Amino acid sequence: MSTPTRAVFRGSSGELVGKLEMPSELPKAWALFAHCFTCGKDNVAAGRISRALANQGFAVLRFDFTGLGESEGDFAATGFSSNIEDLVCAANHLRDQYAAPAVLIGHSLGGAAALAAAPRIPEVRGVVTIGAPADPFHVVGMLGDVTPVVEAGEATVSIGGRPFRVRRQFLDDIAMQPQCERIATLEAALLVMHSPVDQVVAVNNARIIFDTARHPKSFIALDGADHLLSDRADAEYAASVLAAWSSKYVTAPTTTANVSTDDPADGAVRVAEIGPGRLTQQISARRHRLTTDEPHPVGDDAGPTPYDLLLAALGACTSMTVRMYADRKQWPLERIVVESRHFRIHAKDCDECETGTGMVDRIDRDITLIGPLDADQRAKLLDIADRCPVHRTLRSEVSIHTAEARADQDRG
Repeated sequence: MSTPTRAVFRGSSGELVGKLEMPSELPKAWALFAHCFTCGKDNVAAGRISRALANQGFAVLRFDFTGLGESEGDFAATGFSSNIEDLVCAANHLRDQYAAPAVLIGHSLGGAAALAAAPRIPEVRGVVTIGAPADPFHVVGMLGDVTPVVEAGEATVSIGGRPFRVRRQFLDDIAMQPQCERIATLEAALLVMHSPVDQVVAVNNARIIFDTARHPKSFIALDGADHLLSDRADAEYAASVLAAWSSKYVTAPTTTANVSTDDPADGAVRVAEIGPGRLTQQISARRHRLTTDEPHPVGDDAGPTPYDLLLAALGACTSMTVRMYADRKQWPLERIVVESRHFRIHAKDCDECETGTGMVDRIDRDITLIGPLDADQRAKLLDIADRCPVHRTLRSEVSIHTAEARADQDRG
């Protein structure tokens, strides 16, 4: 799994900061994840579910709501309405930069926010709630005695052992939310996920959400899981079920970075920008998809570099060539490991180079031959390694012809 890409965009009150998890291939769909009350994008559930979904082929954006984590703003001045606005802003960011989210995922109060924001994001085809309250006012129970907030207009409360400033407008805002109506009129498929032993948001909330919603709707019990899905297996199970369920309602976007989803012509390898990083590329070879990038700080390290892929091509061709020769000779070669490195050296330090000045490229290739081979067999296999087609291509004179292919040209 590649390193998530940092995302910064305008929210309801200042800049919001998020992380974009990308799959190794063209995303089958884009998803937006809303974290639990005061949790942030880096809490266990948000991180694990987002990464697991990326492994399932989904691109997932998770971010800090206003006033939390790395995002700007004053938490005390926020409310449930601002969370909804932040989700809409995040969806707008995805739509502008990549593709609009087809799935909204919300954990705990984030699930209530996802239900509320869905009507304002027309591309949404599925909403998933995980341990969500049926009524966002449920969160007030987590604040303890709110009398000081009501009387003074603002006070410090303890949430999960951490102090937060809360204003009376937060209580007023969350009390006026028409959540039941939103659930009843939801125009998207709904998946309700909840643990029967959730000690923070009782499972009865899941029943209310499910009964209130129209079809299509589904319910999955996260047996034995705690509210935060702190067990990795629970988070990965939730993600796998979520991905399978979503596949019925979403299709791969066709507008993402203008990348064609069809296979390239026979014999061709297509490379196209896909994002999210400035240098991130998608490689299509027949039906296979790979990602390449440059490491930080030049790129986003979303995949191996072009030179990494060059070494991979040489290593793979070397291993295949040696294997085929050993099998043909029926030699006891059990396994081959090829490790290569590319660097630049001064020409004067290269004994076998014809060039005597400047710098030349050098590749060191170490081959491990595992098996009860004798010395002559090992020597012969190393000789065969130098005859692999990619090796010969790299050592031969290569002519590369470049021509412009118009965007509207039929490429076959």
